[in-house]
Amino acid sequence: MLQNKVILGSEEWCSFPELGIPTIKARVDSGAKTSAMHAINIAPFIKNDANWVKFDINPIQNNIKTIIHCEAPLVDKRIVKSSSGFREHRYVIQTNILIGDTKWPIEMTLTNRDSMGFRMLLGREAMSGRVLVDPEEKYLLGQPTTDTLKELYKNSEKASSGLRIGLLASNPELYSNKRIMEAGEMRGHEMHFLNIKECYMKLDAKTPEIHYRGGKILNQFDAIIPRIRPSMTFYGCALTRQFEALKVYCLNSASAITQSRDKLYSLQLLLNSGIDIPTTGFANSPLDTDNLIKMVGGSPLIVKLLEGTQGKGVVLAETKKAAESVINAFKSLNANILVQEFIKEANGKDIRCFVIDGKVVAAIQREAMPGEFRANIHLGGTASVIKVTAEEKRIAIKATKAMDLKVAGVDIIRSSKGPLLLEVNSSPGLEGIEGATNKDIAGEMIRAIEKNFKL
Repeated sequence: MLQNKVILGSEEWCSFPELGIPTIKARVDSGAKTSAMHAINIAPFIKNDANWVKFDINPIQNNIKTIIHCEAPLVDKRIVKSSSGFREHRYVIQTNILIGDTKWPIEMTLTNRDSMGFRMLLGREAMSGRVLVDPEEKYLLGQPTTDTLKELYKNSEKASSGLRIGLLASNPELYSNKRIMEAGEMRGHEMHFLNIKECYMKLDAKTPEIHYRGGKILNQFDAIIPRIRPSMTFYGCALTRQFEALKVYCLNSASAITQSRDKLYSLQLLLNSGIDIPTTGFANSPLDTDNLIKMVGGSPLIVKLLEGTQGKGVVLAETKKAAESVINAFKSLNANILVQEFIKEANGKDIRCFVIDGKVVAAIQREAMPGEFRANIHLGGTASVIKVTAEEKRIAIKATKAMDLKVAGVDIIRSSKGPLLLEVNSSPGLEGIEGATNKDIAGEMIRAIEKNFKL
């Protein structure tokens, strides 16, 4: 019986003839029950009165140009728990796997594995009775060369027939920016990173232009995704307005970004839309400090710089004396501040709802580090998946519409009075929410652009 089994290393190349996949690298993992294959654009359909599913796969890691269009009989849809504890509904297909000279049928789930090291995971159910694993070895059945891969997939190169999309931002190495670039390229679009500092513009009634350092004219874009850091708000929004003047679709408009960055104005807009916030006070003179503190219910209270971001410029004043000192210190520097009631029962937790095109696509709970009251991920806060209530979803969507944003991170806090809105962020980070939920948020942003162009 032993001699009939295939011996595999911890990594092997296999193929799926019925799916048209000549070879794909798999992680051989006896610790995983179910096999999984990377898939995007997953869609069930009926074929000959039977349930099928079609999907696309980029079979070569770090190669987003090579794409295979697949379809297979649909055998199930089940909840699968990932190694990180995340539960996900997945479609299950059955197809034949070919490893070496041996072929047999296996079941696989379909899921986006962009964040994983392998496009394919071979689990123990598929190997049971057929395979022995030597974890110290790799590629016992051979490994294709780069030239071999090119030859095998020479007819699978996808011509770029998508949109020309620019990502207007400051740091190309930032996780969020890299993911958006990858997601756009994955979906067949021509992506360009546009550094805000390297753009300049020509204001002219007849021939308005945007130039890039070196003289290149940037007038032929279909869409722009503005990801403007707070310190670049003025210039970044000026550039976004110029793209809008050129009839380029901007995922968030300059006016929406501008008003979202003005904390006082944004809170006024939200209140005008009937959205509850923590009681907030604003005054110009230090002479009004005492009444300002009373207005929000006394200490402890939160003092916020209007220009602050990512939790910076936010101070918890635990006593009235401390509150007076902080407020007067900021006022002596001519800084504009908000004073806000402290929601003690939130216990250092808030909810981040990620809204795209009028829909909450993902939500996480952020929890502050011990001894800290700010739950921002940038300040060491942790993220976990949470099921938000219908009311919290309604608030997030309503707030995004009130700010006229297509993409927003909406922060909500749970209080004894019910959910209260803290802030609406027009350039929300992706790392914390994608890492916690395993959802392709960057891909959802690209889909929102495609929807505008009816692709």
